[in-house]
Amino acid sequence: MPTRIAEGTAKDTAEDKLADLLIVGGGINGCGIARDAAGRGLSVTLAEMDDLASATSSASTKLFHGGLRYLEYFEFRLVREALIERETLLSAMPHISWPMRFVLPLDREMRFDSSTPASQLLSRAMPWMTGRRPAWLIRLGLFLYDHLGG
Repeated sequence: MPTRIAEGTAKDTAEDKLADLLIVGGGINGCGIARDAAGRGLSVTLAEMDDLASATSSASTKLFHGGLRYLEYFEFRLVREALIERETLLSAMPHISWPMRFVLPLDREMRFDSSTPASQLLSRAMPWMTGRRPAWLIRLGLFLYDHLGG
């Protein structure tokens, strides 16, 4: 059911207008939802207390990512969806978004959370590697990451 919105000034009489969707909050999520809904043909009203993205969303790193760390939890579907969404954002906003190169550090003594399913599986198969990320595992994860997004 559409939300009724009253607009007008003090000297004008309020005129009832219909909006298909009312979004409260103009952060990254609110703006993203508004953009998606408007792209689907809905009329959208966005309510924000201050300027768009003026609070916590604007203090973020501004990085789109595909959830590389979720591979340790075997969340392949989630990683794929995040990578597809990232590509959608990159193609929709080429004037403000672009791919960046990252260097992923690797050290033989690097540890990772022992509660992740990947860590538990690795510690059963290779008990001498408990808590460590071997280079082949990182390469495998990056290979999967590169190919999950299509």
